[in-house]
Amino acid sequence: MASKSISSAAIILLHAACGAAVPLNQAATGTVAAAAPPATFTPNPNVGPGRGNNYYTDSAHFRLYGASGTQASASLNMLEAAYDCYINTMGWRSSGLSYNSANDDGPFYKVNVYSVGSLGGSAGVMHNDAASGLAWLEVLPDYLANPWITVHEWGHGITYAERYWVDQGRTGAWWETIANWVADTYKTSTFCASARSAHGQSATATEINLRKIIGDSYQVLVDGSVNTGNYYEAWPFLSYITANPDGYAGLGKTAVRDMIRKYNRGSNETPLHSLDRIATSTTAQAIVARYWARMAYVDIGHPTAQQVFLQQRNSLNYANLDAQGTTGTYKVKRARQPRYMGANIIPLKISGAVTVTAKVTANKAFTATLAVRNTSSGATRYVDLANGTGSTAVSANEEASLVIVNTPSSLILFDPFSLTSDVQAGLDYTVTLTGATA
Repeated sequence: MASKSISSAAIILLHAACGAAVPLNQAATGTVAAAAPPATFTPNPNVGPGRGNNYYTDSAHFRLYGASGTQASASLNMLEAAYDCYINTMGWRSSGLSYNSANDDGPFYKVNVYSVGSLGGSAGVMHNDAASGLAWLEVLPDYLANPWITVHEWGHGITYAERYWVDQGRTGAWWETIANWVADTYKTSTFCASARSAHGQSATATEINLRKIIGDSYQVLVDGSVNTGNYYEAWPFLSYITANPDGYAGLGKTAVRDMIRKYNRGSNETPLHSLDRIATSTTAQAIVARYWARMAYVDIGHPTAQQVFLQQRNSLNYANLDAQGTTGTYKVKRARQPRYMGANIIPLKISGAVTVTAKVTANKAFTATLAVRNTSSGATRYVDLANGTGSTAVSANEEASLVIVNTPSSLILFDPFSLTSDVQAGLDYTVTLTGATA
C-alpha cells in the first residue's frame, strides 16, 4: 500500500503549477466528437526536463527517459495496458490531449515519464506543464514497473486531462483516492482484463487496507487530514460505484469519470455533489449508506477484496459501542461517532436461528441497515431500518451486522484537507437489540 508520501500530485495541481494554466472556463467547453487518434503519438521533449536527453525508450503513448531494456519494457507495457483499459475501454479522455484544448481532436502527445534518483521521500510524482497542458511523471527506478506507483501517478494524469477538477480545492483529496482506484482497478478488475492480456500483463492482488477503511470507518468518507486521514485508502468506494452491484441508474463502468465530467465547472463543489447528479434514481447519501452496508462483508463487487476481508476480519477494530445498564442497549463511543458520510459497522453475536430486531435513535439524520451473509453460499442481503427500526429472521447458517451511517439530509460543501466542525461532528446514537448482542 502506498504511503501518504508516495505522491504530492494533488497539492501540486491545486496550489502550484495549475495556477498558471488556462482558466477552467477557457480550457474546455465539453467533450465533442473527435477523429480517431493516431496509432503512435508525437513525442514532446519540451515537457519536463527532457530537452537534450537522448536516453529514452518509446512506446505508442509514452516516452520513458532514463531507462532501457527489460526495465523499460516492463514499465511501458504496464502503462500501455493501463492506457488501453482507461482510455479505450472505460472512455476517459486521452492523456495525450492537452488540458488547454477545447476539443478532443488532438494533436496527441506521448506522456513523458522520467526515471529519477530521488524524490524527497516519494516514489512517484505527477507534474503538469502549463504551457502545453500536458502531464508528465517522475518515478524512482525501482518503482517504474510497479502499478501502485506508476499507474497511480498516471491516474493523476488522466484526472488532469479530464480538466474539470483542476483548481477546485474541495476535490483535492479525492485526486489521491482516484489515483489509487486507477492503480487497483488496473491490477484487479475484469474491466481491464482484455487490456492487460493484450499487453502481456496479469492480474495481481489488491492492496486494500481494511484495517484503515473498516477500523476507522467512522471518519469522513474521504478525509485528507495529515497523518490520520483516509484519502489514500478510501478508493474502495469508487470500486463500489464502478462495479455497481446494486444496479443504481447512472453508476457503473464510467461512474468515476462521469463524476468529473458532470462536475459544475468552477463551482468548487465536492465530488459527492457530482455523484448526486449522475445517480439519476437515488441520492449520494443512499449510495454511501449502501456502500457501508456492503462493507460489513466487503461485498462491493471487487474481484478479490472480500477474500482479504475473510482472512483479516478477526484483526479488525469494531469497538464502536459501550453497553448500557439496560440489557441489549448500547451507546456509541464518543471517539467513534460516525462523522460526515462515515459509519459504524457492528458485527452481531447470534446463537442459532433467531429474529434480530434493532432500534436506533440518534441526534440527527442517519441510515441504518442490517447486513446478513450466508456463511455457506456467501450470498448477502440488506434490510433497511425504516426510521431506525427493523427486524429480520437470521438462519443458523447466516451472520449479521448492524451498519449505521451519518447521512445528513443535505450535502455539505467542505475541503477534505481542512475539515470543518460540521463534517467533524459525530452522530450520537443509542441502539437496542433483541435476538442478538453487540
